[in-house]
Amino acid sequence: MTHRDSQLITYARRALRLVPILLLGAVLQAQAQAIQGISNDQLPTSSGPVRLQQPISSKSTSSTNDRRDKDSRLNGDKRNGDWGADLFRQAYRPSEFELFVRQLAGITRPQGEKLDEDGTDTIRRFGAELVTGPADDTESGADASGLVPDDYVVGPGDEILLSLWGGVEANLRLEVDRAGRIAIPRVGAVSLAGVKYSELRQTISRRVATQFKNFELSVALGQARAIRVYVTGHVQRPGSVTVSGLSTVLRALMAAGGPTAVGSFRSIQLRRGGQVISNFDLYDLMLRGDRSGDRALRGDDVIHVAAVGPQIGVIGSVNKPAVFELKGGETIADALGMAGGLSTVANRSAAVVHRLDERSGQALRDVDLSKDRGRPLDNGDVLRVMSVADMARPMLRQSKRVRVEGEVQRPGDYVLAAGSTLKDAIEAAGGLTAEAFLFGTEFSRESVRLAQISNYDRALRELESEFTRAAVTRKEKVVPMNDDASARNVTHIKLIERLRSVQPTGRVVLQMAASDSQLPALAIDDGDRILVPAKPSTVNVYGSVFNSGSYLFSQGRPLEQYLGMAGGATRSADKGSVFVVRANGSVVSNRSSRSAWAMGGGAVEALAAAPGDTIFVPEDMSYVNSTTELKDWAQILYQFGLGALALKNLK
Repeated sequence: MTHRDSQLITYARRALRLVPILLLGAVLQAQAQAIQGISNDQLPTSSGPVRLQQPISSKSTSSTNDRRDKDSRLNGDKRNGDWGADLFRQAYRPSEFELFVRQLAGITRPQGEKLDEDGTDTIRRFGAELVTGPADDTESGADASGLVPDDYVVGPGDEILLSLWGGVEANLRLEVDRAGRIAIPRVGAVSLAGVKYSELRQTISRRVATQFKNFELSVALGQARAIRVYVTGHVQRPGSVTVSGLSTVLRALMAAGGPTAVGSFRSIQLRRGGQVISNFDLYDLMLRGDRSGDRALRGDDVIHVAAVGPQIGVIGSVNKPAVFELKGGETIADALGMAGGLSTVANRSAAVVHRLDERSGQALRDVDLSKDRGRPLDNGDVLRVMSVADMARPMLRQSKRVRVEGEVQRPGDYVLAAGSTLKDAIEAAGGLTAEAFLFGTEFSRESVRLAQISNYDRALRELESEFTRAAVTRKEKVVPMNDDASARNVTHIKLIERLRSVQPTGRVVLQMAASDSQLPALAIDDGDRILVPAKPSTVNVYGSVFNSGSYLFSQGRPLEQYLGMAGGATRSADKGSVFVVRANGSVVSNRSSRSAWAMGGGAVEALAAAPGDTIFVPEDMSYVNSTTELKDWAQILYQFGLGALALKNLK
């Protein structure tokens, strides 16, 4: 080996010793370039800007999957078993008042059956569609809102989209860490804790300017963080819900299923840190498009839905019949405004208010819309606007107002469709109670009452004329008027006065048997009154008996026994004119036992008593030759509907 070869071997050995050092230097240089976000082909040159590379980390490599998981939680993907699986709306359950308003409106199926509780083509609480529509009709997902409010506070979990151009170029997706910072390559950490969205661009720009010059930037919020808030009160699913950080009160309320049938639409509070931040009225949004009360949420906020306030119904000729919640001091004009105003065929002056009354059940009050629009409404009122089209119809096709009282579930005044019968009126009042005595139903009609009054007055005038003629005849036959004649004249005058004090009621006798389970199919008329009494437990005895009064009813006992309980007829009684008024208003008399109203024929005393019977024994006035008409009390009572109560007064 020559000296030259020896030198070459020495140089080779030295070179081999330098290889690890060179390799280590290359590795260190590559790592430094990766940290600074530049590669060999991105080194700054005099002819191009600095290009920053998206930082690589274990968190950023899985950012796509994280965003998908976050979207899944916020959108309610059923696969992850999160709360959002319940965003599909539950079946709507109307309140008792809604069902009452539907019943007043007379909503029926084509077959005539009442709508079930889940019927969709019906009157609902105003705003029910907002909380019962499809889940995707509402704000859902982190990016549901196109605009980020200026007062949105950036926090951990938010994604910042940063674009730079000019002296430096970059398109970065940076996520705020738990410390509230983002890391920008070659710039370093930028603290965004407590920074509002409106201040975000300025904050990042100041920090980038410490490293670069001659640049422009744009900042946007990408994927918003998820926050947990609490929804309490009268909502479908009270408790905590997870929503997007961009969500508002309405979004969280919908995520909890919305208010229940007894939850308020007009008193929704946003509480933060123990203080009320805002009061949200859904009517402002639905009626006026005002969403100012729908504030943005922050973590741990509480949304509280109060109990529903006073409610009213608006039905008839309005554009949007519905049940509305009152907030206080609202009038008929406000109610019509909430219902969309009067319809094209509405009567601009005539309306009716159905008012619930603890004593009378339900009462109707007429309203003049041209004068009474400023009248306040009470809780439970139902405003019915009349229709000009209905008033233009013939009387037989117009709606009828009827009052139902007594032993029914909901006594009160009702407006029923043309052609409705007594049975329909009872159904409108909720049906009969267990104590109802259908046979004793008092059916009164206003037109009949007016006719009875006219005929009754004419009959009294004729009777008074008969008394006068009889007095003149006696005076011609007996010149000196004795005391008996004077007393007889006084008696006649008092009798006429008593008869005038009792006015006809307009009662129509319903031809039905005591065993019938429903009223006759008689069409109702406007102003009719139906009174279903409780089953009586007595039989009444009045007139010329020794002890008038009421006696306990016993099945199978004849009327004669009740006369005996009253001591029997007095010496001056007219036994041949005894009559009984049945509970249904019909009369059976000894003088007319063959009439159409007789039940079984024979003497009245031999008839079996029925609950509510009233037996009357008149005085014997046969000594008055020209006034024999007074004997037939049954005819007067039947023709003019004076009823059993008049018997006691006339006695």
